[in-house]
Amino acid sequence: MKIDLSDKVALVTGGSRGIGFSIAQALAGAGANVAVLGRDGAKAAEAAQALGNGRGRGYGCDVTQVAQVERVVAAVEQEFDRIDVLVNNAGTTRDNLLFRISEADWNTVLDTNLKGAFLVTKHAARGMIKRRWGRIINIASVVGISGNKGQTNYTASKAGLIGFTKSVSKELASRNVLVNAVAPGFIDTELTRRISPEARDALIKAIPLGRLGQGQDVAAAVLFLASDFASYITGQLLVVDGGMVL
Repeated sequence: MKIDLSDKVALVTGGSRGIGFSIAQALAGAGANVAVLGRDGAKAAEAAQALGNGRGRGYGCDVTQVAQVERVVAAVEQEFDRIDVLVNNAGTTRDNLLFRISEADWNTVLDTNLKGAFLVTKHAARGMIKRRWGRIINIASVVGISGNKGQTNYTASKAGLIGFTKSVSKELASRNVLVNAVAPGFIDTELTRRISPEARDALIKAIPLGRLGQGQDVAAAVLFLASDFASYITGQLLVVDGGMVL
């Protein structure tokens, strides 16, 4: 099964590092032109250049700011003519126990992880509706299903993103715009590398496949959902966690 996206344009938020960069690499590898969005425009440009073959362009954008989202979506559409695939990956954490989470940390996480997806989807989907073809893939998390102590803000944002996915999929289905979500488990990223070896070992023991996931594991799921092989799939949550939440 070969996925060919050579005639498509993809936009990946939070695409300059981690899972987002793995997704951008996979999409570019399948032939898509990829707009990489990041809060730091210089790093987004570096990531886009690293995709090779001139397939990437980097854009600085704070997805919580509507004016910036409007500007960047317009710039991508002007440069590439359209946006076919949107991956809402931008996210952040401010972990703490419930009574220690400040209102500012609550708002930061909800604004970035949930409001950001809302804003980018709202503006990028307009062109998809007109062309009657589009793929929107939201990067949620298994904690949006199971919950996790010390992450009430992050869990709420990811659970909200799952609900957002289901509702938007019903609104856009008649225009052949498919909306799905991917829920990664524990993925080997800069964030998980910061935890202690003991905690890391405990995490791995809780995963039936016996390893942390890789960015490529998530990217493969996104690539499938962006392709015509998933043309009859919408409103779904694809869990990529090595069996952790079984």
